[in-house]
Amino acid sequence: MNKKFIATGAILAALAVALGAFGAHGLKKIVEAETVQTFQTGVQYQIYHAIALVLIGILSEKYAGNFLRLAGWFFIAGIILFSGSLYLLVLLKATETVGLGKLGLITPLGGLSFIAGWASLFISILQKKI
Repeated sequence: MNKKFIATGAILAALAVALGAFGAHGLKKIVEAETVQTFQTGVQYQIYHAIALVLIGILSEKYAGNFLRLAGWFFIAGIILFSGSLYLLVLLKATETVGLGKLGLITPLGGLSFIAGWASLFISILQKKI
């Protein structure tokens, strides 16, 4: 069992719940609905991958290996890059800060990190000898 991934997943899940509550109640008072939806997309992907991190931690007892650890790190990177860039984009829109164009380039890198994480998990499971 990898306690670091489980603990990180638990903290990121708790943060996602708090951010989701903020998005549902406080954020809609200061930005338009489309922007709230962008924020909620970040929250949704964060919670999915926080739960995946907990599962990685649990699976590491039976399927320990480099690809499983790599999957966990890809999930963390994806949360930071994908969800984090969406949160920052919403913050910049809420504060009417200009220059948002280049920030959108980070989000797909987070998506690729999520895909790489799931692919790494798949490879890790395939490598386990029964």
